[in-house]
Amino acid sequence: MEQQSAAKFRENVMRGSWDEAEKSLKELATHTNVPNELKKMQFLLREQRYLEYLQDGKTLEALTVLRQELTPLDYGSSRVHQLSRCLMISGKKELCQMAKWTGKGAESRQLLIDKMQAFLPPSVMLPPRRMRTLLDQAMESQIHRCPLHNVPSAALRDNVSLLVDHTCGNDFFPTENSQTLSDHTDEVWFCRFSPDGKKLATGSKDYSIIIWDVDLDTREIKMDKSLESHPYGVQYLAWSPDGKYLASCGPPDETADEVWIWDVEMGEVKSKFSGSDGDCLTTCAWDKDGKQLVTGGIRGQFYLCDLDGQRLSEFEGVRVQCLAFLGDGRVLAADTHHRIKSYDFSDLTDGSLIQETYPIMSFTCDRAGRYALINMASQGIHLWDIEDKVLVRKFQGLEQGYYTIHSCFGGVDEKFIASGSEDYKVHIWSINQEKPVFRLVGHTKTVNCVHWNPACPGMLAR
Repeated sequence: MEQQSAAKFRENVMRGSWDEAEKSLKELATHTNVPNELKKMQFLLREQRYLEYLQDGKTLEALTVLRQELTPLDYGSSRVHQLSRCLMISGKKELCQMAKWTGKGAESRQLLIDKMQAFLPPSVMLPPRRMRTLLDQAMESQIHRCPLHNVPSAALRDNVSLLVDHTCGNDFFPTENSQTLSDHTDEVWFCRFSPDGKKLATGSKDYSIIIWDVDLDTREIKMDKSLESHPYGVQYLAWSPDGKYLASCGPPDETADEVWIWDVEMGEVKSKFSGSDGDCLTTCAWDKDGKQLVTGGIRGQFYLCDLDGQRLSEFEGVRVQCLAFLGDGRVLAADTHHRIKSYDFSDLTDGSLIQETYPIMSFTCDRAGRYALINMASQGIHLWDIEDKVLVRKFQGLEQGYYTIHSCFGGVDEKFIASGSEDYKVHIWSINQEKPVFRLVGHTKTVNCVHWNPACPGMLAR
């Protein structure tokens, strides 16, 4: 892999055989293109030798190296002066601090070899940790080709083998139904895991919300409590970032004129917010601190309110289909003009962000706030780069024309997306591929909402 003289030099340095290392270095120097580089390499090698002598208390030997080997090189005069002052220091800690050195041993010797490699072509001496780099690259290439890869790279690295191609089985991927929750008495319209993945909230046409406990070890889900007394069905849910509160919205009709904010632990309503007369509030989103909520609907305006249900600000004349609160304080809103705009409540300004040619039914953003996943009427799902304002990919395979369907990012590092469909299936794509890598069956009606557990990459609610 590398020339024999380089291997000898590496071995001599790591053993501290300095005279032999000098001989090997002269052989290596014939491969450098600049004559002055030999002097630089000799300086680094002799500097290490000098400092190790000082740490070992061999002051006379160190002084000899300084006077007869380092100084005659006529190189790095300021560094030579700094090294000469180290003769007056007796403790290892003070020596390392003054010399900006890690001390005698394998670490500093390996750092020396790494510095030497910078002067030599890779064909002569391999770059630092080159084999580890090649192994990582090979592993990442195989991961990229694995359609169901849903395992953290750090966990895989310790068990990787290049003797066989890497493929993931179904153990870490949501490929089959493990549990059916049937406590609602009518259609389930929405589902959402809490930010820590330990709770699941489901909203239904039966006017209720059910909170479920999620065991992340066994992946078993059990009913915790039912939140009732809604005067209409529950179409949309949003957890506060700390998981303490849950906001709920109703369907797009005149009765759904409030957003309810629930205290999940207490199982009771903390506050309610209502807009102007005739408003229909069907969607909402929390700010990153969980102290404010933005909400709106398709009747003409949307609002910013606090935890007590007090109106803080509003935008008029905006018919909202879906909302998202970014970490920088901007609010993204999909409206009836087939677009997503950004709004700033601090100065009541807005700006164009994404323009589509067909109706936007819903959208969601990844955790970093960089990408938006948009469900389009009769056009599948589009992935947009919010920062660069470019369409990244169009995902194919699902059916959506009449119902509002909510998709999601998920899996390890959010490398997958999932969506329900009017063909009664759940479609899952790799974020890098336009066609589904898996389809989940079993439903007998339209699947209008799915959500991936943020703490358990192998768990998906549908």
